[in-house]
Amino acid sequence: MIRSALIGTLICSLAGPALAREPLLNPPIDCTLGESCYIQNFVDTDPSHGAADFTCGSLTYDGHKGTDFALPTLAAMQAGVDVRPAAPGTVLAIRDGMEDHLQFGPDAPDVTGRECGNGLVIDHGDGWTTQYCHMAKGSISVIKGQRVTKGTTLGQVGLSGQTQFPHVHLTVRHKGQVVDPFNPRGLIACGEDAPRGDTLWQNPIAYQAGGMISVGVWDAVPDYDAIKAGKVNADALPATSPALVVFGYAFGARAGDTMRLTLTGPKGEVVSQDMALNKTQALLFRASGKRGTAWPTGTYKAEATLLRDGTPIDSMTRDIEIVN
Repeated sequence: MIRSALIGTLICSLAGPALAREPLLNPPIDCTLGESCYIQNFVDTDPSHGAADFTCGSLTYDGHKGTDFALPTLAAMQAGVDVRPAAPGTVLAIRDGMEDHLQFGPDAPDVTGRECGNGLVIDHGDGWTTQYCHMAKGSISVIKGQRVTKGTTLGQVGLSGQTQFPHVHLTVRHKGQVVDPFNPRGLIACGEDAPRGDTLWQNPIAYQAGGMISVGVWDAVPDYDAIKAGKVNADALPATSPALVVFGYAFGARAGDTMRLTLTGPKGEVVSQDMALNKTQALLFRASGKRGTAWPTGTYKAEATLLRDGTPIDSMTRDIEIVN
């Protein structure tokens, strides 16, 4: 993925004291970050009614207490993605039996007081715990008091509790206090590359300030719910299609960003458009196309790029065949 160089680094405070016997963490989800999953939200570090992640960026919301490891589509969730312990420990508490259901949609269940949904807590000793939320109903495969390792399957990613997309929410606590695994000392420093010292991750996880989730081509402007479900993923379309529409699905867009959409076929460029993004959005899609009914057969390349201050921060491509 193309990375951005965010400007300005402002160190506003000194690191706090070392934390006792910190656990070394791994991502709590069986996927490849930047390919089959991504981080949608980080811990909210702003104590006011505003919200800011550990870089002073916008990948969080007010009061968010964890890190959201997200899947790109509902289809990916339905295929089954395991949740794993971030570190070895002992299962302290479990909840299961809540329905998998997108919140704010029709007939969404009341989850007041159970916003975490199905999940569990693991005790790592010395006051350290990790909590895992939004797991699939009936998938939890461990019991209270069980000792688990980093390779143990805890269950699967789901949609239970207060969630609008498939993910596992990980909260790290030390003696009951939330700790940001990307910035455990609580150093207030703005900018992606600001110095903060060690993280809790065993292997460094790069911060991505927004990016592309998927790109594709359809014969009309696709339905947003179908994109999120993973149902708009054609590998081929007929040459008689009424239109060719390239779309990009992205996360972490900020007001002032641009999404660039291009579609190039055997006889050259079919679509090329820069689309201004006028507001900050956690998830969004844009589409651009051209009408026609006699498309040249062959391989077409779709590309979606998210730009910030004129600089690409992420880009994704997909090939599709137009056939007789």
